[in-house]
Amino acid sequence: MGATGLAANPTEYRDRLREQSDEQLDAWTSELLRDVARRRGVAQVVSDFRRTAHLDEKAFRRVFARGGGAPQTVGTDAAGHLMMPSISLHFLVPGLRAELPDARDRLISYLVGCFDEIVYV
Repeated sequence: MGATGLAANPTEYRDRLREQSDEQLDAWTSELLRDVARRRGVAQVVSDFRRTAHLDEKAFRRVFARGGGAPQTVGTDAAGHLMMPSISLHFLVPGLRAELPDARDRLISYLVGCFDEIVYV
């Protein structure tokens, strides 16, 4: 076990995540979205999620809406960063699953992309 208590490195962590059920991955992703938003802010979480899940702005908005999020609550901040209420981040998980056949791999990529963050949350 490494510093995170989950794995010694991101490669091992990815392997361990692949062994988990979809329900467990979804729960961990939803919790991590919320927890990292508290520490680093919603704009950073949205940016990280978009990057690791390979979503442009249009796809991000579609995923959010498909997951049950109110489309009108997604906007931009004064700096032009895509924003949404932090309490709505969890809609991204079911939305990704509904929208994309490789959602499991993309959720794992998000979790692995946050490997170093897990130490802090």
